[in-house]
Amino acid sequence: MRIAAIFSSQPGRSWHWLGPRLALALALSVLAGWGVRQVVLVRQIDLLAQQSHHHVEFYRLSLESLLSRNESLPRIIAQEDRLKALLLHPERNNAQNEANSYLLEVKNGADINAAYLMDRSGLTVASSNYQTTGSYVGHNYGYRPYFQAAMQGNLGRFFGVGATTGEPGFFLAAPIEDGGAAIGTVVVKISLEDFESALIRSGDPVLLVDAHGVVFLASVSELKYHFLMPLEPGVLQQIGLSRQYDNQHLRPLGMNVRLQDRPQTIRAELPGKPAQDYLVQSARTGPLGWSIVLLTQTRQERQNALLAGIAAGCAVAFLMSSVIFFRLNIKRYNERRQAEAELRQAHLQLEQRIVERTADLTATNASLEEKIQALKTTENILRETRDSAVQAGKLAVLGQMAAGISHEVNQPLTAMHTFTDNAVSLLDMGRLDDVRENLGFIKQMAVRMEHIVGEIKTFARKPAAAKCAVDLADVIGQALMLVEPRRRSVGARIDGPEPSAGLRVWADPQRLEQVLVNLLLNSLDAVSDAPEKRVDIGVDSRGQQVCIVVRDHGPGITAEVLSHLFEPFFTTKSSGKGLGLGLAISRMIVAEFGGWIEAGNHEAGGAEFTVVLERA
Repeated sequence: MRIAAIFSSQPGRSWHWLGPRLALALALSVLAGWGVRQVVLVRQIDLLAQQSHHHVEFYRLSLESLLSRNESLPRIIAQEDRLKALLLHPERNNAQNEANSYLLEVKNGADINAAYLMDRSGLTVASSNYQTTGSYVGHNYGYRPYFQAAMQGNLGRFFGVGATTGEPGFFLAAPIEDGGAAIGTVVVKISLEDFESALIRSGDPVLLVDAHGVVFLASVSELKYHFLMPLEPGVLQQIGLSRQYDNQHLRPLGMNVRLQDRPQTIRAELPGKPAQDYLVQSARTGPLGWSIVLLTQTRQERQNALLAGIAAGCAVAFLMSSVIFFRLNIKRYNERRQAEAELRQAHLQLEQRIVERTADLTATNASLEEKIQALKTTENILRETRDSAVQAGKLAVLGQMAAGISHEVNQPLTAMHTFTDNAVSLLDMGRLDDVRENLGFIKQMAVRMEHIVGEIKTFARKPAAAKCAVDLADVIGQALMLVEPRRRSVGARIDGPEPSAGLRVWADPQRLEQVLVNLLLNSLDAVSDAPEKRVDIGVDSRGQQVCIVVRDHGPGITAEVLSHLFEPFFTTKSSGKGLGLGLAISRMIVAEFGGWIEAGNHEAGGAEFTVVLERA
């Protein structure tokens, strides 16, 4: 009790202030970590925004260089006389062929997608692809905005999906004038596939958006032909009239993106990728009010900020823990010195008590050894007494069977005398065949008597207690034969199905036979005065257990008798007919086999005994 007081009293005085301080230290550590994370995240996002701005500027300059490089091309082509001649005199021979050839030369020389000539109605009269199946010649593109702008004397610019080829491109158109009036338009189509391929190779999601917010070029093909923001009224109708995106179905992108100069952060789910945070950087480009939008992942920056916050929180927690540990260590040092002094005193007291307890235990141990030796002697006496009681029980059963056995032996003896006298008479008469037959009958009677005597000797012998796999059919058959004289004297019958072939249990065959003989004799005694002189014996297999059930159709067992049924020398039979050891001995025998006996009354009447053994 003294030692427990030493160690249990100290923590109580420390924890009342240590708990709140640890909680405060934890709160400060979390707060410091969160603050550092926010500062680092802002810095990381700023650095990422600067890098994104440089990338967007590079894409913007590259696109504007590509577009401006070919802006003067349609005005130069418009000065060609062969084109003007075709517009003024379309009926002249070879005028169209000459125009087609010239436009093909321009297309190959300028490395453009196509060049074609339209009259004042918008009908294409010559084209660089006149020899292909998708030729523009004969198609009217008067609904296109670039044609309408050129016919008004301006340079027409337009991006859209080709109505004939289905291939997107950037269209530049210039008027061809005669006498100050536009008589036709020359159009140049420039492909942006190389620019789009460069965007794809960059690895970042990059969008090219028109003035209405529709994505018409993207490094991720699934994002094309979506609009970033709600379209204004009439825009879809205007796009439909110009057939800018042909039959593409425009859908909202599902991102909250605003086209502005300063960067912004959004959370979006791109095709094939989980939802994550992106930094959005956009810039205006081109003469048509387009915008380049760059989406850059911020996962690495956020991870860096989180790691910095964790490191800062851990550092603060370490510093505060060190301070608390230092102060606590000083206090513990003083408490430990006081506890050591008290512990030494308690140790001396404990040693004295150990010496006293050792002496007591030595004396108790000597007494216990004497009791154990006496117990072993008692067990040996009990074992010898039990074996004697089992043997006595056998002899008692044999005494009860004496009358029946005498009848069994006398019957063949009488028959042998009769057959002997007959043999002598038949021998005198010379009837040797009949003499031989009588001698055969005498031998059968002798064999029968030998079998009866052998079974009685086996039953009466005191065998060694050893378990083995016993065939139930054989044991039950031997038991029934031993009780057969008693059964006939009572006039009863024993019914029951034979056990399954090969059904075995762990037991000693002679001792199990003794148990069954005892139960069968008790059942025959119970039905000796009953209206129905019948005993049932059966076997029931329940997994690893086998039950042997012996049931009589007698008056049953009263509750008072049932409570004392297995007590030694308790019997309900009259004096001289039983010692009251049969059931007690049977119970001990079955227990040695690892089983047990149950007794009770059957629901239909009569007593019922169940022997439960382990299946072999």
